[in-house]
Amino acid sequence: MSHDDFAVEPVPGLPAALPAGESVLWQGRPQWRSLARRALHARKVAVYFVVLAAWSGVAAIYDGRGMAAAAWVVATQLLLGVLAAGMLAGIALLAARATVYTLTTERVVIRFGIALTMSVNLPLKKIQTAGLRRHRDGTGDIPLGLVPGERVSYLILWPHVRPWRFRQVEPMLRCIPDAYTVAQRLAGALARRHGVAEASVAAPTSVAQADGQRARPVATAATHARDRAGEQAAGAAVSA
Repeated sequence: MSHDDFAVEPVPGLPAALPAGESVLWQGRPQWRSLARRALHARKVAVYFVVLAAWSGVAAIYDGRGMAAAAWVVATQLLLGVLAAGMLAGIALLAARATVYTLTTERVVIRFGIALTMSVNLPLKKIQTAGLRRHRDGTGDIPLGLVPGERVSYLILWPHVRPWRFRQVEPMLRCIPDAYTVAQRLAGALARRHGVAEASVAAPTSVAQADGQRARPVATAATHARDRAGEQAAGAAVSA
């Protein structure tokens, strides 16, 4: 008998049907290879075991254990590395298949969880900033800065969070294909929701240079609104 864990979803990736007037602007998933490399560090683990294998082989020869013993040590370490990297890649594949990012005209929804499915609903009015970081493989990350006072759990939401941001946790659409286009749609939705001028996204000069750089802001709704309010107040003062 077949079983679909998400069959109860009225709309794939959403825990409930959207209210009247709200529509989906974009849906997507993490790219599992990028997730394995950047969130679970599978490549770094593989490199670590390669270095460890080489070191162990040299140490075995230096200790006079012979070439056969050294080859056995190297092969054992490499096998452990393959198993470790393979496990991390498998976890990334399962996590990517269980995750759906949804952008609507009113919110961002992150559905995630391999064993226990959960959904985090982030209304656009609670999102203060959004950023964009692109990678060489064509994927990218979009961290979401929440308004002061709004909190989410780093441990529960991981790996869909900005790394090392523990005090002010930032949910993140991670390792998504065509992140630049998604960032444009998100910037436009934030601008419309906060009643400010349409935001734009400045693309990096090259994707290769963008890899490893900090996420650059693509929309700062609260700042735009505050600036516009200041301009209106200044105009009123001049008129008076």
